[in-house]
Amino acid sequence: MEYTAVIRTLGKAGEKYQRMLDSLKEQTIKPKDIIVYIAEGYDIPIETIGIERYVYVKKGMVAQRALQYNEVQTEYMLFLDDDLYLPPYFVQRMFSVLMENNANVVSPDIYPNDKRVVKQELLMTISGRMRARRGDDVWGYKVMRTAGYSYNKNPYKDVYLSQTNAGACFFCKKTDFLKIHFEEELWLDKMSYAIGDDQLMYYKMHLLGLKQLTLYHSGIEHLDGGSNIGNKDKEHRLIYSDFWFKTVFWHRFIYKPEKNVFVKFYAFLCIAYALLFTLLISLLKLEFTLLNIKRNAIKEAMSFLKSESYYRLPNISKII
Repeated sequence: MEYTAVIRTLGKAGEKYQRMLDSLKEQTIKPKDIIVYIAEGYDIPIETIGIERYVYVKKGMVAQRALQYNEVQTEYMLFLDDDLYLPPYFVQRMFSVLMENNANVVSPDIYPNDKRVVKQELLMTISGRMRARRGDDVWGYKVMRTAGYSYNKNPYKDVYLSQTNAGACFFCKKTDFLKIHFEEELWLDKMSYAIGDDQLMYYKMHLLGLKQLTLYHSGIEHLDGGSNIGNKDKEHRLIYSDFWFKTVFWHRFIYKPEKNVFVKFYAFLCIAYALLFTLLISLLKLEFTLLNIKRNAIKEAMSFLKSESYYRLPNISKII
């Protein structure tokens, strides 16, 4: 098995990036090639293992992944962000899981959602953002009609089917990735922060019939130590992007593809509850700045849904 590691970056991860490159070099199955897709206008990082090569592309979480990958000459690809540590056996295990389960895509579980305490679970469930599922021995992550997701609270097995995953790392055939035409979703880069690019990408894979898996207990480490605490401007832009994304994602991937009129109505009630609930919480807390940010995000997202650029996007239900 030969594969190419493809990395999206702005070239600013520093030691984290070096550690990731080093971990690629130590894989039991080494990559045939390492191609780094760096945003235009950014400097090539000084960190290196001497075998990676760089390709400049347009900046954006989607733009730096929604590529044709003409430079890739292998059948398989390992997609990576620039701040991960991979244990030496990582790629070998990902490939084995893909083959043993006759799947198209496998992604490691990076964020410990199943470790949330009961209080956090309850708050997230009430808000409609995410929900813990117990007693499920089939699914890892699923997308909810609120545009949030649910997760397996007790993943005792290593491998589960999933409808979404963390976008920082996944392994698949080049041909399978190209099937989803991720370039159709460049609208997401309109936001300051392309929140939800991973959920959008994986759920589109799911809708198009690609079998995707979540690999638990893989040994991968997310090295990002960044924090938004104390940076109010960034926090506000993240909140705005989040609500804008949820509104558009729900309409494009949950509401429009649904054919059953009763299920469509139920989906409408779900998103209405989730959005109104969070607006009400901001109002009750007298957080008027956040209330306005959320309200404006929803309003502008709805304007986008009525725009010519949105109308021109390929209809997901027709693709399916």
